[in-house]
Amino acid sequence: MLKPPMPASNMIELRDVTFAYVPDRFIYKQCNWTAGQGETWAVIGASGGGKTTLLMMLAGLLQPTAGQIIIGDQVITRPRPRTGLVLQEYGLLPWATVAENAALGLQLRNYYGPDGRHVPSDYAAGPVRDRVDFWLTRLGIIAIRERYPAQISGGQRQRAAIARTLVLEPDVLLMDEPFAALDAPTREDLLNLTVELQREQNLTLVLVTHNIEDAVFLGQKIMILGTPPHTTPEVIANPGAGDPGYRSKSTFIERCASVRQHITANQTVL
Repeated sequence: MLKPPMPASNMIELRDVTFAYVPDRFIYKQCNWTAGQGETWAVIGASGGGKTTLLMMLAGLLQPTAGQIIIGDQVITRPRPRTGLVLQEYGLLPWATVAENAALGLQLRNYYGPDGRHVPSDYAAGPVRDRVDFWLTRLGIIAIRERYPAQISGGQRQRAAIARTLVLEPDVLLMDEPFAALDAPTREDLLNLTVELQREQNLTLVLVTHNIEDAVFLGQKIMILGTPPHTTPEVIANPGAGDPGYRSKSTFIERCASVRQHITANQTVL
């Protein structure tokens, strides 16, 4: 029997979620977790711990074996129109310009409708270029709108991928190792930009990362995934997250050390 929707203050909830790729080898087993509206979460842990699996379930691309995932007031059984997903590999079409890549999701939505149902062609009359150019400008890449992915840097490609997501006006943003392939200055710059965008748009943000410093800088709450199966994930509160000067404070270094210790303590030798 379905339970009633969660309170409006929560954006994401896992209710007794179970998931396994192989029968009886559970990644999640009756797992419960909630994320409040506008919160930033970093999910970290060793490889194979289920971080990306969690993100794919939140995105509606994987379905739990049992239990419910609720975002807003909707039980997730398919991708949700207002959930954005940014991947490490960017996912840009090599034959399309930056502007065309940024417009792709909006054009598909205009054609099919927000829930994947075909709608009359006059639905697509909205100002696609205006919305795309707004985000290209906000992300600092309007000058390269006519270039192709092979002609721009990794940081610029990631900005284009973020623009493609934000043009759809998400209220939940999921990010899977989005900065892992970037050099340190570019990664730091994009982390700062992500914090700015999250606050401007009041996004509920979930970042999956292997980088402890990235997790501590961005995540107001840090979820540590140890050895599966996961039931009630360990969560570390991190109130300094997102502050411009946080990286230079002793509390940042201490928090990084604490997260590292927790990751080690949560691993089981199999």
